[in-house]
Amino acid sequence: MAIKEGIPIKEARSRLSEFANTLDGPVMITRRGSPVLAVMPWDAYEALYETLEIVSDRDLMKQLYESIREIEAGRTIPLENVEKELGL
Repeated sequence: MAIKEGIPIKEARSRLSEFANTLDGPVMITRRGSPVLAVMPWDAYEALYETLEIVSDRDLMKQLYESIREIEAGRTIPLENVEKELGL
């Protein structure tokens, strides 16, 4: 998701209602040409926050990397076998 070009803070103030209805990705808000804020749709914020929570959890990341290594080594169980074992 690419950040759209910077919008001056004065312009952003007047367009806030518009942003609520039309944003499909983050917008950089600038003051004197320098970035100061990012405005983004709520679902994008939630996804970003959830990703940060996951990557900051050492135990979860350890499990993820171990799972990737197992997949790369071919140590997987076919879905049909798992379904059969679970009685699905």
